[in-house]
Amino acid sequence: MARPPGSSKSPTTSTPSGSKGARKAAPQAAQGAADGRWLSIVGIGEDGAEGLSPAARALVAGAQIVFGGARHLALAQGLVTGQAVPWPSPFTVEGVLAARGRTVCVLASGDPMFHGVGAVLARHVLAGEMRVVPGPSAFSLAAARLGWPLQEAAQVSLHGREIGRLRPHLQPGARILALTSDETGPAAVAKLLADFGCGASRVTVLEALGGPRERIRTAPADGFALDGIQPLNLVAIEVEMAVGAPLLTFATGLGDELFEHDGQITKREIRALTLSALAPRRGDLLWDIGGGSGSVSIEWLLRDPSLAAIAIEKDPVRAARMARNAARLGVPQLQIVEGAAPKALAGLPLPDVIFVGGGASRARLLDVALEALRPGGRLVANAVTLQTEALLLAAHARLGGTLVRIALSRAAPVQGLTGWRSAMPVTQWSYVKERG
Repeated sequence: MARPPGSSKSPTTSTPSGSKGARKAAPQAAQGAADGRWLSIVGIGEDGAEGLSPAARALVAGAQIVFGGARHLALAQGLVTGQAVPWPSPFTVEGVLAARGRTVCVLASGDPMFHGVGAVLARHVLAGEMRVVPGPSAFSLAAARLGWPLQEAAQVSLHGREIGRLRPHLQPGARILALTSDETGPAAVAKLLADFGCGASRVTVLEALGGPRERIRTAPADGFALDGIQPLNLVAIEVEMAVGAPLLTFATGLGDELFEHDGQITKREIRALTLSALAPRRGDLLWDIGGGSGSVSIEWLLRDPSLAAIAIEKDPVRAARMARNAARLGVPQLQIVEGAAPKALAGLPLPDVIFVGGGASRARLLDVALEALRPGGRLVANAVTLQTEALLLAAHARLGGTLVRIALSRAAPVQGLTGWRSAMPVTQWSYVKERG
C-alpha cells in the first residue's frame, strides 16, 4: 500500500554474495553506474519480493546500500546483498543523499512518487540520477477491489496529517479514498463524518492490501464498531449527507454562519469579491494581515491544495477562534502568527499576495506590506472607516491600481413589512507590484 516511509528499525539482512539474486544484479548495477543513475527507488507491495519484476529484483539485489522501513526490509529479505539501513526516526533522507556515488536502492510502499519517499527524494535528486520502479499504489489496489473508477474518487493522504483535511471532500454522492496513519484512523474518520452530518455514509476499511493478511470490511459511519484493524489500512468513503448538513460549496463566499466570529468578519459577498481580487494562483503564499475570524485565509486555502496562507492577528482570543475555524473547515494547515503588524511581519516568508482587512489605518503598515511583497505580487486592502479609506485613496493616487466601492443592501423586516437595510460600504484598493 502506498504510504510514506516508516521509521522503525530493522535488522540488516543479507544473502551470500554468490547467490543467484546477486549474480543477476551485477549487470543492472553496472548499468546504473554507467548511466549515472546511482539511485533506484523500488515500490514493494505486501506480497514482497515475489511481486517484484525481474528488473526491480535486480536493482534491490545489486545495491551496495538498501534503505527502507522495517516492513520494507523484511519484505525484501533474501534479495538484499548490500548493507540494509532502516529509516531513522525522525525520518530524513540525508543518509541517502550522503551515499551519492554509491549504488543505492530505496524501498517504498507501492508507488513511491504518489505520497511517498520518491516524491521527497525528487526534490533533491535529478531525474537523470535515479531510476524509479513503481508498484501499484494503495489507491489503485483499493479501486480495483471496490470496482471504483479511480479518476472519479478523491484520493487523500492522511498519513501524518490532520483528518480535518477530509472536510472539503464531503460532498453529496462523493467517493473518497483516504490513506490513514494507523489502526485508529478509520474510527476517527467515521467520527468526523458523523459530526458533519454524514453519519449514513458507508465506510469500507481495506487492510494490508495485496498481501496474505488482506481484509476488507464495511460499516456505517454512525455505527462504526470495527475492531482489530491493522495499522496498514485505507478507508473508502461513500458520502451520504443529511438534509441541512453544513456543506462547503465550491463557490467563493461561504455562508457567514459556517464561521465562528464576534462580528468582525469579512462578510460573504465582500469576501467573494475579495477572493476574486486576490486572484489565487498555484503555489501562492498569502499574508492575511488582521486575520480576525480567518474567513479570507480559509477560503483562500480551500481554492487549491498548493496554496499557503499566514494569518496575522494581534488578539489572542480571535487567533484561537481562527484556529478552530480552520480546523473545522478543512484547512488545519493555516499558519497563525499572534502579534501586531507590522512588527509581527518580521522574519515571515515573503508573500506573493497580501490582504489587509484589519489594521490598515496606519500608513506605515501599508508601506511595510508593499515592501515585503514579491515583484509581480498583488495587494488587496479593504476599508470601512473614512480614515482608512483616505489612506487607500492616497496610495492609489501615488501608485495606481484599482479602486472599487462596494455597497450592499439586504432585505430586512421594517415595522412588520420588508425593506432594504444598507451595510456599511467598503472601499477596496487592489495593486500589482511592478517587477524589478
